This record gives sequence, structure tokens and C-alpha cells, in this order.
Amino acid sequence: MKPILEIGNVTYSYHTLQGETTALNDINLSVMPGQFISIVGPSGCGKSTLLSLISGLIKPDSGSIKINEKKIEDSNTNIGYMLQKDNLFEWRTVYSNVLLGLEIQNKITKSTTETINEMLKAYGLENFKDARPSQLSGGMRQRVALIRTLALEPDILLLDEPFSALDYQTRLEVCDDIGAILRRESKTAILVTHDLSEAISMGDIVVVLSKRPGKIRKIVEIDMEIPNRTPISSRSSPKFKDYFNLIWKELTDNV
Repeated sequence: MKPILEIGNVTYSYHTLQGETTALNDINLSVMPGQFISIVGPSGCGKSTLLSLISGLIKPDSGSIKINEKKIEDSNTNIGYMLQKDNLFEWRTVYSNVLLGLEIQNKITKSTTETINEMLKAYGLENFKDARPSQLSGGMRQRVALIRTLALEPDILLLDEPFSALDYQTRLEVCDDIGAILRRESKTAILVTHDLSEAISMGDIVVVLSKRPGKIRKIVEIDMEIPNRTPISSRSSPKFKDYFNLIWKELTDNV
């Protein structure tokens, strides 16, 4: 099996009136189809910048990024992006919010609407199709945002701290929901988070970045050795603490 994403020797710098700041330096990473990658590191180390590079919103100074063996040249419509805010339009219903991406790309067909209806039913939102976002809980809003993104059938889903605005209990529940959805849909996902427990419980691999300029300090493969693993069940695994201590040491040694 070939990697769906290949990042080779990527370096990126910001240019301001005060001069040049290197955000990322010599990043190398391969991601296989269906993998869930979590990225952690100190504040300002370039985690979100890396997502912007993968999406094609910005270009690296050097190195290359390939998706399905094709070099990224511009912003990529095969990339799904979930941000800290769900960005649902309050004047649109749940159903019309989910349709938004398809509308913009002129992809509303019988097949795509059937897929949306199936996902709304599968993920507990069928009875809320006509509701407004203001009538939904935070967790339900995130599920709507995810379905809107998945409706476009992206090759890779980028998650930039999408759960950070939720309270702790809701955050755990939504992580479990979204983790299950992504595994059911066999989606490749890359999560940026400051929450180490979240990174370990959701990820197949945790990538640890150094302080700026961001370099990859360590890549940790996660194997909880439990059947039908979920984010919640991962936190109960005897191996969870070992992974936490290992990655925490990498982070604190780099302060």
C-alpha cells in the first residue's frame, strides 16, 4: 500500500517587517490511507501551519507535499478542514448547512443527497434536519460540521483543535463520536491538539514537534492492544499511561 500523504524535507518561514521567522524545518512524514495522525508540540511550534501547508493554502519554501503521489500546487478540494469553530450558518437548517459544501462545488445530486441522509440517520441527526444550529448542543453542532465535511468525500480530513471550545464531558463524548465516525468511514485524518490525552486516545500515530522552528522530535505508534478501540476505551487501557509519560517527557525535555 502506498502513502496517501508524503511530506518531504518541508521548510516554511514567515516574512514580516521585523524579518524572517522559520516556523517549520525539514519536516518528513508519510501517512497511510485510513490512519489517524495526532500532532502535538509547544505553542507556536507550527502545528497549524503544517495543516495549512498540507491543504495547499500556503506553499513551503522548500521540500514537497504529495497527496496520492501528486504534488500539491494550490488549495486542494480533496482536503476537508475542521476548525475550532464549527462555522455553521445560523439562518440555515441542519440539512441546508450540511449541503453547503456540495452547493459551492455544484455537486448536489441524487447520490450525494442520499449519502447525506444516510449519514444524518447513522449519526443521530435525522430528527434534527429542520432544526437551526442554535437549537443544537455543542456536540451535535460538531457532528453536523463533520458530516458537511465528509459529504465532499475528502481524501484527507484536517482537524485543527475542533473540540477545544467544548466543556470537558462534551469533549470526551464528541471525540468518541467523531473517532467512531472516521473509523467507520475509513477516513485518513490529521489532528492538531494541545490535549495530550486526546492525541493519544484518538491517534494511531502521535507526531511530537519541537519548539520553533518546528522539527519532528519523535513519532510514536499507538497500540492499545484492545479490541474495537475507541477514544474512551483507550483511556482505560493499561498502556495509555505509558504512552502519556513517554510523550510528556519528549514535550517537557523540549521546553
